Amino acid sequence: AMGKWTLEIIRRSDTTKGFQILPRRWVVERTFAWLGRCRRLAKDWEKSIASSTAWTLIASIRMLTRRTARHCQAWKTFGSGSKAAK
Repeated sequence: AMGKWTLEIIRRSDTTKGFQILPRRWVVERTFAWLGRCRRLAKDWEKSIASSTAWTLIASIRMLTRRTARHCQAWKTFGSGSKAAK
């Protein structure tokens, strides 16, 4: 293994009835939704696990670069218009 991972399983208590918000579960669900927006990953078309892993990595890199570029563009706009930058 490349890194040390700690797996934390979040469960509902046995006494709770109805809907209960569980901590941090939404992060995983949101990430799966973002990856599902990539057409290639929406359905399992790949024949090998290595190919599926590569496409998942490509989709993750694409999301990261877009988010980074958007953040940098916003920072340039904010920084150039502020009084502190002048």
